[in-house]
Amino acid sequence: MTYSLPPGVFDIIPEDTQEPWKSTYLWNYVEDIIRNIASLYGYQEIRTPILEHVQLFQRGVGATTDVVSKEMYTFKDRGDRTLALRPEGTAPAMRALIEHHLPMPQKLFYIAPMFRYERSQAGRYRQHHQFGAEAVGHATSEQDGEIIDFLYSVYQRLGLKKLSLNINTLGDAKARSDFRQALITYLTPHLSSLSTESQNRLTVNPLRILDSKDPRDRLLVAQAPSILDFIDSYARDRFESLLQLLNLLKIPYQINPLLVRGLDYYNQMVFEVVAGELGAQNSVGGGGRYDGLLGTLGGQDTPAVGFGTGIERIIQTMLQQQVQLPEVVHPQIFLIGLGNAAKQFCYQLLHELRQNNIVAQMDFSDKKIGKILTYANQQQVEYVAIIGDNEINANEINLKEMKSGHQTTLPLSEVLSFFIKNNN
Repeated sequence: MTYSLPPGVFDIIPEDTQEPWKSTYLWNYVEDIIRNIASLYGYQEIRTPILEHVQLFQRGVGATTDVVSKEMYTFKDRGDRTLALRPEGTAPAMRALIEHHLPMPQKLFYIAPMFRYERSQAGRYRQHHQFGAEAVGHATSEQDGEIIDFLYSVYQRLGLKKLSLNINTLGDAKARSDFRQALITYLTPHLSSLSTESQNRLTVNPLRILDSKDPRDRLLVAQAPSILDFIDSYARDRFESLLQLLNLLKIPYQINPLLVRGLDYYNQMVFEVVAGELGAQNSVGGGGRYDGLLGTLGGQDTPAVGFGTGIERIIQTMLQQQVQLPEVVHPQIFLIGLGNAAKQFCYQLLHELRQNNIVAQMDFSDKKIGKILTYANQQQVEYVAIIGDNEINANEINLKEMKSGHQTTLPLSEVLSFFIKNNN
């Protein structure tokens, strides 16, 4: 009997030639860039469990959101506790801040798997991986600008092209409540013209209708009231201040009054980054401000802003836009030892090469030379060295450069220094 993956999940393997975005070396490259830029911006990594109490997401994300009401994996454990596989990263990060009494302000990031029961379709995965960041403790436009700049800089460093920022403000709780009622009043006479999903949302979560992709809904919401008509002077001023900062940073943006994001905790500024040439599904990441979330979860009411972006989406976008990708790391030297003395020498040399940051491999198979060389070619090795009793007795080695076929003869004692020199 053989086993296969359940629907909606995937393996990440060293190098996938059929679906390159599932190649480990690309994931490592993206994650290395993220960690490097995070350190430049002063964000420290946080790691939370994939399991949390379900109430954390019901209270923090919102019981009526699609994430909680339709997509969350929940189950009872043996202690009769209702747990959930983590569907998003912000609520767990806030729970950890409260539980461990971390001092404020805090700037955190994470790279972690998330779990949502999505419909099985291209680009939708029931386990996906998210890079997210949370800046907690400052309510300023400067902090909003930094969080956007952080995400935008990651995309730019990875080579994503034709990036644009959609941005909006949702104002305070009163503005959203007044806008919600105006939206219901406007859409109710058109109920039969809405998609089935938006009909269900009208009384439960009407703001989500604004970012519906259904053409019928989009036609109606184009004439709907705008959230910008309901925000107060404070929200308007801080939004204008943020836009000035984005101009200063030369980050292109457009104000999108229909942008609301899908989670209940957002307020004030929300944003989404899109990449050109990707069609309708062109969003690569986004976020916003969620000033009331810590208070909702039992902590001190503290301002906060953050973002999330899917690693899958980043890598797929890099491939679609034909971004220059890093090369797979291949062995610089492959050692083949013939006889016990030669094998022991090779084994010791292998260790010394690696201790000096030389990517080196050695044959452990004892197969025929032809098959070993075929394997070395498959690994795209730079040099191969066959060492036997003759080489040990003569105290020299022949290095064969696989691409050119050129051979270099060296004393055994100079092999290490040869590769150290070439590595610099």
